[in-house]
Amino acid sequence: MSFKPAAWPRKLRSQEWFGGTGRDQIYHRGWMKNQGFPHDVFDGRPVIGILNTWSELTPCNAHLHDLAERVKHGVYEAGGFPVEVPVFSAAESSFRPTAMMFRNLAAMAVEEAMRGQPIDGAVLLVGCDKTTPSLLMGAASTDLPSIVVTGGPMLNGYFRGERVGSGTHLWKFSEAVKAGEMTAEDFLEAEASMSRSPGSCNTMGTASTMASMAEALGMALSGNAAIPAVDSRRRVMAQLSGRRIVQMVKDDLKPSDVMTKAAFENAIRTNGAIGGSTNAVIHLLAIAGRVGVDLTLDDWDRCGRDVATIVNLMPSGEYLMEEFFYAGGLPVVLRHLGESGLLHRDALTVSGMSIWDEVKDAVNHNPDVIRPVDKALTRQGGIAVLKGNLAPGGAVIKPSAASPHLLKHRGRAVVFEDIDDYKARINDEGLDVDETCVLVLKNCGPKGYPGMAEVGNMGLPPKILKKGITDMVRISDARMSGTAYGTVILHTSPEAAVGGPLAVVRDGDMIELDVEARRLHIDLPEAELKERMAQWTPPTEQPESGYAWLHQAHVQGADTGADLDFLRGCRGAPVGRDSH
Repeated sequence: MSFKPAAWPRKLRSQEWFGGTGRDQIYHRGWMKNQGFPHDVFDGRPVIGILNTWSELTPCNAHLHDLAERVKHGVYEAGGFPVEVPVFSAAESSFRPTAMMFRNLAAMAVEEAMRGQPIDGAVLLVGCDKTTPSLLMGAASTDLPSIVVTGGPMLNGYFRGERVGSGTHLWKFSEAVKAGEMTAEDFLEAEASMSRSPGSCNTMGTASTMASMAEALGMALSGNAAIPAVDSRRRVMAQLSGRRIVQMVKDDLKPSDVMTKAAFENAIRTNGAIGGSTNAVIHLLAIAGRVGVDLTLDDWDRCGRDVATIVNLMPSGEYLMEEFFYAGGLPVVLRHLGESGLLHRDALTVSGMSIWDEVKDAVNHNPDVIRPVDKALTRQGGIAVLKGNLAPGGAVIKPSAASPHLLKHRGRAVVFEDIDDYKARINDEGLDVDETCVLVLKNCGPKGYPGMAEVGNMGLPPKILKKGITDMVRISDARMSGTAYGTVILHTSPEAAVGGPLAVVRDGDMIELDVEARRLHIDLPEAELKERMAQWTPPTEQPESGYAWLHQAHVQGADTGADLDFLRGCRGAPVGRDSH
């Protein structure tokens, strides 16, 4: 840890707007004063933007106004001037065609909001899946001092005495209805149990995973990730973060100081230990691309391969985020990694301390929730990166959520050309499929869907479910919800919509999966595969909106983070000329 705080006091960028007696400064201050701000808040104290992804159409974030007020308390206490700034909020549960399509738009909007307005530092107030990575991407692009405050997970759900994990039980109950094991009426009754408090998913889905990634990267205060949304300690965390960002501005502690290659390696190993979402792969690759760190899929496999999954949470395990918090939360996991030689202990955090100093005294209060290695859910957790002639750019699978007997498998392909083809045929009793087959879904990647929707965890055919079979090998260029489970191969690159090998898979082709060997192979002679690819023609469908056109023209592959090509790299936050 080699960070050296900047000398203080110094002139802040906000003073280009507010400092002085010239016409332009009076213009900027005068309009701000119509809200009742006293003159002395413009006297050179740090201006902190609370970038708030609150929206009533983003249910996970609908409680963030209260947290913003707590952040303001902390900023004022530390001698700063807080301003709440609404930013683009992409809701996982309501955005179409998929929230992922708008992650990059949100990141671009956040970047320009930070660059174009008089703030010296930012509190990134996030929760729902895409809000955390999009704000981290925007902050990385400007490199202004920033700290993450997440909204926290929902309380546990219960249905007839059983824990109900948001998302995870949605998939489970839906399949049970199709199999005739649960009535539609019971499914509707269970709905009321799934989301019984404010907050994000209470499983180790993408929201909780990305909250954990922010903490493991060092971009949030220690303990932030797991505090339930309605717990009073979530408000305390927000207030302490408000205090801390003021000092970060004074020290000029920036995202590039914290999010180093070592920090990303810590996050990858943490993802393996918690059984985190496959979506973290894409988001961390994108964030790294913004901050200028060379992170690849190979790093994911190298760092995560030998990490045991010790957090016993759905969808991989038994418990929910509430129990994870009571057990000690992410600091316990980070301490375990540090004691196992799997943590870069000296990695800097937004607290100004090393990550090891933050977690070295963490105590595990429930060894069934956070298990010792000899009782791990899986000894080799993490995200496995597969390659082969079907995925020359790579594909990913989450072994802790897969069926062990399917991790090495050979089966006949049953192919769906796109999600509409899948929906039209999957329930057909005449579908030529059995449990040994491999379901293949095309054209659901960054360009193909467009936006790369969470449809990779395809529901099984009812005729298979009725046999008592609950898992099959599934392959696509799509994503899946972090709350989902199964032997699901995702992010196959290059995707079908750009002519990757996935595009030319046909019904009856034999596909071989070997997770231990990291192999994904279609059993075709090389010459035939090349001939098929040479005959492939690209889709001709045109985007429906201006942003969709921009996205389609510039989105990169899943193997590099699915960012827009012109947004990669840190552009900084210089003060532009004032025309008033």
